[in-house]
Parts: sequence; C-alpha cells; structure tokens
Amino acid sequence: MSEQITIVIDATKGIVGRIASYAAKQAMLGKKVVIVNCDHAVVSGTHNNIVDEYNTLRRKGGSSMNGPFFPKNPERLMKRTVRGMLAYTQQRGRDALERVMCYNAVPLEFANSKKITIVKELKTKSMTLAELEKII
Repeated sequence: MSEQITIVIDATKGIVGRIASYAAKQAMLGKKVVIVNCDHAVVSGTHNNIVDEYNTLRRKGGSSMNGPFFPKNPERLMKRTVRGMLAYTQQRGRDALERVMCYNAVPLEFANSKKITIVKELKTKSMTLAELEKII
C-alpha cells in the first residue's frame, strides 16, 4: 500500500467551522489530517452568544451524567466539530475521524512540515477557543 498523504493545518486565526469542514473533506478522501494550534482558532459571534451556545451543549449531559459528553479543551472541541461534519456512525466516517489529529501546539514531528492556513478576515466579533475554555 502506498504512503498516506499527511496534511498539516495551522489553525491560528482560522474560523473553527471552516477548518473543520476542510479537514473532514480531506479525511474522507483518505488523507491523514493534523490540525495544530487549535487553541488559537476563532469562533465568530458575540461573546455572550458563543458562551451561551457552548454552555447549553455542555449542560445536555443530564442529571445522571450518562452523556452526551461535550469537551472543554480546545483540541477536543476542534475534533468534536470535525466529527459533526462526518458520518461517524458509519464505518467510513469512523475511519475518517481516526485520520484526524488535533493539537494545541506544534509537535516536533510536524515542526518542519509545510502548513496550510485557512484564514479569512473577520468583520465580526469573535473569540479564540483558549478564551472559551477559560469561561465554560
């Protein structure tokens, strides 16, 4: 079998949804996707709306705490967003999700590799996943 292609995405100042949709598409095509600097990724919207939305998702766990479990860490939030864009209940979606790795920093093995940036100028209010982690 041939060597698997690895795509490294730098999430610094990139919008979470745009990065996640690109990563999901590439993973479905059979490529290994590595997303670095997830804590610097941006969620667009007003501060209160973002916090309310994520707190609502985190509270859905219920009183018995049997799930669903919603992450708080930036790299886990990014992976959860990618998961939402895949058919993860089917085998091909599960395989694609296994090909996606998220990190808050740049690991040594990817330090010298070429990184893709998906940055679009924001004209709205926004906050990073690191700021969101401290609040929720």
